[in-house]
Amino acid sequence: MIRVQQLKLPIEHTKEQLEQKLLQTLRISPDRLLSYKIAKRSVDARKKELHYVYAIDAVIKKEGQYLKGRKHPNIQVLQKKIYSFPQDGQERLRHRPVIIGSGPAGLFCAYQLAGYGYCPIVVERGSDVDLRSRKVAQFWETGNLDQHTNVQFGEGGAGTFSDGKLNTLVKDPMGRNAEVLRIFVEMGAPEEILYLNKPHIGTDLLKAVVKNLRKKIQAMGGSYLFEHQLTDIREKEGHIAELTLCENGDFRKLPTDVLVLAIGHSARDTYEMLYDRGLLMQEKAFAVGLRVEHPQEMIDECQYHGKKHALLPAAAYKLTANLESGRGVYSFCMCPGGYVVNASSEQGYLAVNGMSYHARDGANANSAIIVSVNPADYGGTGPFSGIGFQRTLEQRAYLLGQGKIPQQLYGDFQANRVSDTYGGFPSAVKGTSTFANLREILPEELNEAFIRGMEQFSQVIPNYDRYDAILSGVESRTSAPVRIPRNERFEGSIAGIYPCGEGAGYAGGIMSAAMDGLKVAEAIAGKYKRIESTEGRKEIE
Repeated sequence: MIRVQQLKLPIEHTKEQLEQKLLQTLRISPDRLLSYKIAKRSVDARKKELHYVYAIDAVIKKEGQYLKGRKHPNIQVLQKKIYSFPQDGQERLRHRPVIIGSGPAGLFCAYQLAGYGYCPIVVERGSDVDLRSRKVAQFWETGNLDQHTNVQFGEGGAGTFSDGKLNTLVKDPMGRNAEVLRIFVEMGAPEEILYLNKPHIGTDLLKAVVKNLRKKIQAMGGSYLFEHQLTDIREKEGHIAELTLCENGDFRKLPTDVLVLAIGHSARDTYEMLYDRGLLMQEKAFAVGLRVEHPQEMIDECQYHGKKHALLPAAAYKLTANLESGRGVYSFCMCPGGYVVNASSEQGYLAVNGMSYHARDGANANSAIIVSVNPADYGGTGPFSGIGFQRTLEQRAYLLGQGKIPQQLYGDFQANRVSDTYGGFPSAVKGTSTFANLREILPEELNEAFIRGMEQFSQVIPNYDRYDAILSGVESRTSAPVRIPRNERFEGSIAGIYPCGEGAGYAGGIMSAAMDGLKVAEAIAGKYKRIESTEGRKEIE
């Protein structure tokens, strides 16, 4: 197979024009082109004339003869890494592997283990995605928070109520990225995610995808326990031996040899329990800030140089600023055509996030603008000092808004005064909101860094620091403030425990978490034999 890159065509091109461009670049007749597929498509908006740019994988007749002696910078032999799963474990599993958490890390770990005969049990403290969706909608409408099922907890993890971005900067020599995308498509995601430069699914489609993943995992021998929270662990001779799970106040014991901790970045009570039981943890740097809204039309105008076209997606952006103080300020989880959402998971604490539907057709663009912090900023004295700092900010946000999302126009934030109305556009928000002075949430040094960052971003996107840009607070769950160390076998300080994904400190989004889930599944399969016994499959039934 041959990869042909840098095929540039007008936005409104046809399929026939794409094929003609491919043939012209290859300099072959149509009868020699056996098949082709799109490998990558992106929008080139660097100049005023906008184009789609393609990379195409093509199969042609007499490929070896064609390539002999031919040199072209945009034509090369495709060397694609095919993902493979190890199956060489020799140790016997006495009990089924248990995976705590059904976010992307837990789901993809469970998918692989189930597919290769390991019969995993997925334990999720929240509800299935249908009930979860109803509870989240009710919370946004009434403010009544279910601390077990919310934007952070429940089937699909925190990513279910997000933009569903699938791009990652993780290096991928093993083909895991392509494998994750392939599985997503198999489970109902749009096929375009296989080739879009910045693929996303959207919260509306993600709900169906995670449900299909669950059904597939169950069909392959896996089991689910919803509304079960991990409340204790017991080890024997330095190896995990038993779990305690709680369901509506009732406790049950579950023996296991393998425990995958895909707990997500908000399972604070679980972190504390695991630490009390001797599992080694470390604090790590993270970032906090505020979510900022602009009219999507303004972002499109800048990114597309004033050009409008029905085929163009809602424009995105990525912004970074390095201040003289050495502190970094950057955009995070940018949601084109999206919504600001109340993403709280603890009573008396308030956090926000961003969310988009697949169409990204909302009126506003929003992004977290966050400032890097480290233990020196909050007097770090142990692995949970970062969580303490997050809680302090979230409690301030909750009190400021009296349980509603506190908001402020950027100009009023600069002037240190409460806003009394929106400016040129209203907020696109899921959950109730109220005006407050957000300068009272972050430490003043971080507020000043936020302002300096907004000023620098306006040099890239004109008027980014417009007076009526809408701020919402607080964006505190950007990543886990804790890392659970693991060795070269992917085990934590207690043998048989496999820290995994974003909550363990090894991922930063849906794709990297899913890929880490594959890594952990590979490590387990490389050590243990699959479960052959029918009785083993029925352990919890």
